[in-house]
Amino acid sequence: MPAASDPPATTGRRAVELVRFPTHEPPEIVDVLVVGAGPAGLGTAVELERHAVSVAVVDGATQASLVRAGAMGHSARVVELFRRWGLLQRIRDEWTIPPEWDRGHLVLTSLAGHELAGTRHRSFTSDPRGGRGGTETGIRRPQTVLQKVFLERLAERRVAVAGGWRAIGLAEDADRVVLTVEHTETGRIRRIHSRYLVGADGGRSFVRRAAGIERDGAYATERHFRFVVRTRSDTSAVLGPQPSGTNVIVNQTYAGFLAALDETHWRAYAGPYALGEQPTEEELRALGRSAFGFDVDLDVISATPYFKSTRIAQTFRRGRVLLVGDAAHVRTPGGNLGEGFGDIANLGWKLAATLRGDAGEALLDSYDAERRPHNWRVADHALQRAESAEHAVRRIRAGGVPTDDDTSEAADARRVEIGRLLDGEGPTPGVTFDERYDASPVVAYEPGQHQADPPWSPFVYSPTGAPGHRAPNGYLDPYGGTLYDRLGSSLTLLVLGQDQAAVAPFLAAARERRIGLEVIHLADADARAAYGRDYALVRPDLHVAWRGDGIVAGSESEAGALLDLVYGRVSTAADDLAPGRRELAGVGSADR
Repeated sequence: MPAASDPPATTGRRAVELVRFPTHEPPEIVDVLVVGAGPAGLGTAVELERHAVSVAVVDGATQASLVRAGAMGHSARVVELFRRWGLLQRIRDEWTIPPEWDRGHLVLTSLAGHELAGTRHRSFTSDPRGGRGGTETGIRRPQTVLQKVFLERLAERRVAVAGGWRAIGLAEDADRVVLTVEHTETGRIRRIHSRYLVGADGGRSFVRRAAGIERDGAYATERHFRFVVRTRSDTSAVLGPQPSGTNVIVNQTYAGFLAALDETHWRAYAGPYALGEQPTEEELRALGRSAFGFDVDLDVISATPYFKSTRIAQTFRRGRVLLVGDAAHVRTPGGNLGEGFGDIANLGWKLAATLRGDAGEALLDSYDAERRPHNWRVADHALQRAESAEHAVRRIRAGGVPTDDDTSEAADARRVEIGRLLDGEGPTPGVTFDERYDASPVVAYEPGQHQADPPWSPFVYSPTGAPGHRAPNGYLDPYGGTLYDRLGSSLTLLVLGQDQAAVAPFLAAARERRIGLEVIHLADADARAAYGRDYALVRPDLHVAWRGDGIVAGSESEAGALLDLVYGRVSTAADDLAPGRRELAGVGSADR
């Protein structure tokens, strides 16, 4: 018989509790050097390698641990990227809690208490996608799983990852960046020469500070803590063998997430506290027990402060230095890693095109012009939502939360009332899917588009093929293949009607410019309706660069002008256009 302190047995359990980074010597010369081996840094290397870019990664750390990991939930938009990398199934195959613990997003009085609100995303016979804006659904896996899978892919492709090398100096000239790194054990110094450097080294980014990039946004006036507790006794007698793995707990003492990291470790939250205040271990244990809802024996394993504030870099690019993930933007928790993966998809093809010589300077400039406004939108919403949730909790506690053992009719009625207050503002498909770029120098906007586009809303997403928007996805064959599966790492011309006149001019213009262009014929009425035109140019990051019903007289010069715009090969200055916006007046549009 197992001892009472043993965790419940789970057949086939996969634990990714510790990921060790390779500790090789970093290369002396590489096209792109990534600083930071978190999911954003390793993901940047995966994306760049997909575009055949010579890339390497360095990090001062030599390992990453599950109990220190950050985000665990990854949106359907991020899952689309995992699928394009060919890594989705690998990520699904690695888990630290049994997948059957993922019941949805439940709001409870305690883990052992009463259900107040939330969403159960799963039943055995239902499709969890539910037509919510894409062909994928979100996934929950800790960052250590992503790092493990990304490191395996990079090792297969012989991409150098060097842990134990701390960045200590950065210099840049007209054609290269030189990063000075120090070995954390021996103190040896090494200089790495790269054509571009990507800072993916977190909210306290050395790269950002060394490049002289300041941040905008307000500092927090309070701080909160993520802390990890380990259960020292068998909880199955109270919770059963299949507890809910992801929960928001609200009671008179505790308010915040309680999420399983593995079968014995759980992440909990504490705060707010004054900026200089630090809770004791006993305080954290008491909060943990309140979240569990019974007298469970807990050890506090770690406690990490975080802040409900927005700090976004004033530019995501300075010269040959670029920022992704938390190095570029930190904000109120909730989907931050997803925005980092959005950075990666946007930047990867642009760096590759620049290194090949296909692109003009405006293409890399567009990384900042596109991503920074989007990050501000999401950050503003995240902060507002956090403040709204805190207000709701204060209101609820003022009216009282019944104890779990109170099963009276009055207590049940009060819990129903609390559930209504906690239902909040509902789903946010706009945050997940409406990754629009409406102020880009490399998008051929349609005349009047900025006035016609509905304003961005976190609560609304309507797929559209308008330039700057995420390309509508859909099923391409009866066997489950999607358009996104079909799109490759080059620019794609979708031919969505019977007219073929534009194909030859586009191919000729692309050949002349040595730009990779794939043509996909998709004479499907639903696809034509989704994109709204006979043709669409889709970028490798799955955004529409242009759409139209043909180019003027099937002219190669018009096709060439479009390709020059999309690849930043033309000046973006135009007296008759708003700053940062490029409307190719009438070219191939329905307004002509």
